[in-house]
Amino acid sequence: MPAPAVDHPIEKRVTKVDGRTEEVWPLPLDRDWLFALFSELFDDHWDKLTWGPLIPGAAYELKCPGKPEKITLSKLGYFTCHWGAKGHFHLCLGAGPAMAPEDAIKRSPARVELVRRLDVDEMPISWSIRMFNGAGDPQISIYLPNPFLRPEDRIADEPDWDRLTLWNDLFPRLTGQPTDGRDRMGKGYAKTTTN
Repeated sequence: MPAPAVDHPIEKRVTKVDGRTEEVWPLPLDRDWLFALFSELFDDHWDKLTWGPLIPGAAYELKCPGKPEKITLSKLGYFTCHWGAKGHFHLCLGAGPAMAPEDAIKRSPARVELVRRLDVDEMPISWSIRMFNGAGDPQISIYLPNPFLRPEDRIADEPDWDRLTLWNDLFPRLTGQPTDGRDRMGKGYAKTTTN
């Protein structure tokens, strides 16, 4: 995958409604670049991803049922990841020549971001990529392997720092910057107990 077509990716800090902070790095909106990124993620790392739309009132955190049988980009500009009888999904990566201009404005990505969510102590706790369409609607969130979660999506007793391998590979390629070493400083998810 080529380096992003961004001269100087700028990280921004965003405080969410729950008071938590996210560090955000914008990514290119170029359809072919996005196709290469999503193809790499779903073809090479399908077994490590948790993904789906995260919309107000609902969060779909799905796992791939296996390696995709086929990944394509349609004339309309839709990325399709297909698992045969186990299902598929479509994701608009940008208007293709067959898409009506009015549809292109709403359906095409308007914002794609690499995101690192911080805990209450401002230390990394979650790593993801997310995309929003021209109407501002979430299209997809892809959660990268998390050292504080076991592969079966349970809180880990001890962090597994090897689960940062994908982030450590993607971050410099997507931002043009080295990782900052903070990813191993988090303490993980607080375990709550009842008395």
